[in-house]
Amino acid sequence: MSGMIGKLFKYGIQTIKYPKEQIDLSFVSGKPEIDVKSCTFCAECAVHCPSKAIVIDTASKEIGINLDECIFCSLCSEVCPTKSISITHEFELASSSRVLLRKSPIVIDEREIPSEEYEVLCEKIEKAAKKLFGRSLYIREIDAGSCNACDCEINSMNNPFNDLERFGIHFVASPRHADLLLVTGTATRNMELALIKTYNATPSPKLVVAVGACSCSGGIFRDNYASRNGIDSIVPVDVYIPGCPPRPQAIIYGILKALERV
Repeated sequence: MSGMIGKLFKYGIQTIKYPKEQIDLSFVSGKPEIDVKSCTFCAECAVHCPSKAIVIDTASKEIGINLDECIFCSLCSEVCPTKSISITHEFELASSSRVLLRKSPIVIDEREIPSEEYEVLCEKIEKAAKKLFGRSLYIREIDAGSCNACDCEINSMNNPFNDLERFGIHFVASPRHADLLLVTGTATRNMELALIKTYNATPSPKLVVAVGACSCSGGIFRDNYASRNGIDSIVPVDVYIPGCPPRPQAIIYGILKALERV
């Protein structure tokens, strides 16, 4: 006990205040961006992209990245001979529509939650959840055939550093107790029926959030005989969170966005 108290005085409380306060972005590897003006359309990035997320139209001189397919490996920026591709620190990429994640950086207007609204939103999450569901928000996490990277990030949301429960959000063991399904993986053929049964077992109203490139689009396993190209071909999806894997704060952002949509 004395050791625990000593650590508390030495290190203080380490729980982050995101999204009330932005996290340190110096070590965050976010989405890639393409400078079209300096791009020569040599297609080196598209050739080396492991998930084939880069789309090039040499005739119209257009190039973009499908963020729902991108695994954020940064290989495109490394092979680009003109250094036209840079890796940003932007990780708040969750979208209520998969179409809005396609062929970035072509900008399509979508209302995002202004940062100044986050404090108010976070303070009222539990109240809003109780009004909608009659209690706190409960999440059931589903692995529909992932490599477990996204699952590890989801697990870390419950540690003292991220502390998801400070929002009044809890994980449950049964979909019958859940309000929101947090789905990882590309929905393999062996897990497809399990995902459908889990969705049907979740009482309405319910939300579905696709976590990671595999869940959003199939990722590097896209167009494979053993898996689907994203879980939206099986169950309806309310919010897509791109990444491979998305960091815990990106998943928290997606959950908040799902609640905003409700």
